[in-house]
Amino acid sequence: MNASFPPNQSPPSFWRSKPGIALGMLLVIALFYLAREHYGHISQLLPYAILLLCPLMHLFGHHHGGHSHHGETGDTPKEGKRG
Repeated sequence: MNASFPPNQSPPSFWRSKPGIALGMLLVIALFYLAREHYGHISQLLPYAILLLCPLMHLFGHHHGGHSHHGETGDTPKEGKRG
């Protein structure tokens, strides 16, 4: 099956094709089944998962780990220098 695409369009990604959607649905069903069967084990790990999310949200919530603010210009007053 050789489909031709216009020069400015690329073929759709795997996850947007029919086999990709079917595989994604099977993965969701499998994850639900595993979570349902092992809820007793998973529920014991939830407090630790929440504690693990805190540093991850800090790292990825600040522009992927950087504390520099690239969008600021020199004309706008910074929070610490307001008078």
